[in-house]
Amino acid sequence: MDSREDVRQFLTALRGRITPAQAGLTVFGGERRVPGLRREEVAQLAGVSTAYYTRMERGDLSGVSESVLFALVRALELDDAETAHLLDLARAASGPRRIPRAKPETRVSAQVAQLIDAMADVPAVALSRLSDVVASNSLGRALFPHLFPQGAAPLNHARYLFLDPRSQVFYVDWEKNAREAVSAMRLLAGQDPSDRALMALVGELATRSDQFRIWWGAHTVRTHASGTKRIRHPVVGPLTVGYETLSLPSTPGVRIATYLAEPGTPSADALDLLRNWIAQPRADAANPSHTG
Repeated sequence: MDSREDVRQFLTALRGRITPAQAGLTVFGGERRVPGLRREEVAQLAGVSTAYYTRMERGDLSGVSESVLFALVRALELDDAETAHLLDLARAASGPRRIPRAKPETRVSAQVAQLIDAMADVPAVALSRLSDVVASNSLGRALFPHLFPQGAAPLNHARYLFLDPRSQVFYVDWEKNAREAVSAMRLLAGQDPSDRALMALVGELATRSDQFRIWWGAHTVRTHASGTKRIRHPVVGPLTVGYETLSLPSTPGVRIATYLAEPGTPSADALDLLRNWIAQPRADAANPSHTG
């Protein structure tokens, strides 16, 4: 990935979303050729010259101080995720060019896998930085059945979202979920643009999914550590679950997603049905029928 090109596209997209009125600037007549701020207006808001800002927008961030970057953050009204992404891009664009490299395969320890499996009443799925499933419990596998084909390895969640038509039926708010996945990958690309596996996954999805390619090009970044998901489950029907994402300091890059339904709701009843459904085979195995 080209860090300088990413800087150019990111800053261009950011200034395109803010109008002069939103930025508190006075506009004096005349036709505007850009929907958002002009380069000279961003420079004015950030307290730098137009030439200096233009150089930054072209991806040349060598020698740019942190104070200037934070002036740009204020000028473009960036949130925490966008600020972190800009700083990541600045580090990558101003440092030596990094050779693409393969990272070690993400694994969780036996202790973490045991912990997840012990959370019997809470659906839990652990994902790697690239959205590969690296651990799960029975209820997590039951809640997301498409990700766990019988007799095969679990599906990558990003591939499932963009390349498996079932995902658009399963997720009621498919576009929201898919955009969140793209955003997470954008943040990851800013943190380490030399990640060969990430480059390969982005290239695959951009080649095979027009929607992914469009959203990837928009350079939108957001963090999604909690929220809700509405799903159409093939066994227990529609339900809404709240999710919380837990990080593992002992295993960087792995996040454990846990899901709960609000007590006393039809979704809670559906989750109870799912618990009973996965417990049934165990009960049958513990009490086999005998014929004479």
